[in-house]
Order: sequence, then C-alpha cells, then structure tokens
Amino acid sequence: MQSYANAIISSFEDPEKILEQAVLEMNDDLTKMRQATAQVLASQKRLENKYKAAQQASEEWYRKAQLALQKGEEDLAREALKRRKSYADNASSLKGQLDQQKTVVENLVSNTRLLESKIQEARSKKDTLKARAQSAKTATKVSEMLGNVNTSSALSAFEKMEEKVMAMESQAEALGQLTTDDLEGKFALLESSSVDDDLANLKKELSGGSKKGDLPPGRSGTTSTNPFRDSEIELELDQLRQRAKEF
Repeated sequence: MQSYANAIISSFEDPEKILEQAVLEMNDDLTKMRQATAQVLASQKRLENKYKAAQQASEEWYRKAQLALQKGEEDLAREALKRRKSYADNASSLKGQLDQQKTVVENLVSNTRLLESKIQEARSKKDTLKARAQSAKTATKVSEMLGNVNTSSALSAFEKMEEKVMAMESQAEALGQLTTDDLEGKFALLESSSVDDDLANLKKELSGGSKKGDLPPGRSGTTSTNPFRDSEIELELDQLRQRAKEF
C-alpha cells in the first residue's frame, strides 16, 4: 500500500486513471499471492505426506527390530534399527521443513487477507476520490475560464453601452420636446388667424371695399341721436385710419 501511495503522489497523470490502475495492480498482486499460497499449500501437503510416510516407516522398522530380537536374530535386529534410524532422521528433517512451510503459509494467508481488506477499502474509496478529482478538475477549469476573461474590457463595454443608451434616451426626449413645440406653434397660428382677418377687413375698408361711414360689424346701423356718441365714433375711425396709414 505504501508503494501504491508513493506511485500516486509522485505521478503527474490523471488521478482517476491512477486510482483505477492501482486497484487493478492490487488485484493482480492478490491473484499472484493466492497462486503462491496455493503452491505453498500443495508443497506443504507433499511434505506432510512424506513426513507421515517416513514416520510410519521408522515405526515399522522398529517393530521389525523387536521381532528379530525376539527370534534371537540380533544382527537382523541391528540392521532393522539402522533402517529405523534412517527413516526417523528423514522424518525429523521433514518435520523441520514442514514447520517452516506452515509459517510461510500462515504469513501468505495473513498477507492475502490483509490485501483483500485493503482492496475492499480501496474500492470503497475509489468512487469518492474520483468524484473529488472530478470536482477539482471542474473547479480548475472554471478558475481558468474566469482568469481568461478580461474583466476591465467587459466593464468598459458595459459603460460604453450605458452611455449610448443614455444618449439615445436624451435624443428621444429632445425630439419629443421639438414635436410638442411645433404643435403649440401651429395652434398659436390658428389662434392668431382672427387678428389677421380683422386687419385684412380694415385694409379692405380703407381701400374702398366698403362704404364710407358704415359701422363695423356688430354695431347697429341706426343713427344715434346722441351727439356725444357720434363724436366718439368719428374719433375711433380717425384712429383706425391713422393706423392704416402706418401699415
């Protein structure tokens, strides 16, 4: 596990790929350890069988030595004991090898179970780490995108557009005011048309278009018996004539 961790830390590759590769390598190592354990177990089984066979042979030759001694065959009993010792020594050597083999098997089984546990732990963490790696990638991309954005130019563009919109609004407001003033002027001309008509009528009267001494419209044609009223009218006419000459 330490070697896997060092490989991940020192690697500059994609963390997601490294995690997948690490789990695959751990599975491969687990397979190799299981194969090695199976081989050692098979070797252990063979040693056990040899040990049992040597032990049985040692016991058998000891029984034969007893039988030969009972029959008075001391030399034969001696040879039987020699054979018995040979098998006993072989059984003792096999016993030592078998004990060593058992220790190796126990270590292999323990390490295999530890690796199985680590692989299970790695599998459970792999998805979490991959999700964190993906989040980190996304955050990095967002930061890079934000770093590539020219904030000052963007703000400047917004300011220019704001000024342009304000100018368009001012222009529209000015055009509206000009239109309103034009309408007011037109209505003023209509209102002043009655004064022009009166002036035209006076000019016509002075030029002989109407009878001299006729009263202006609105006045009664009946001759007044009041001398003061007639003088007043004559005075008004003189004033109008004077104004006409000025025009």
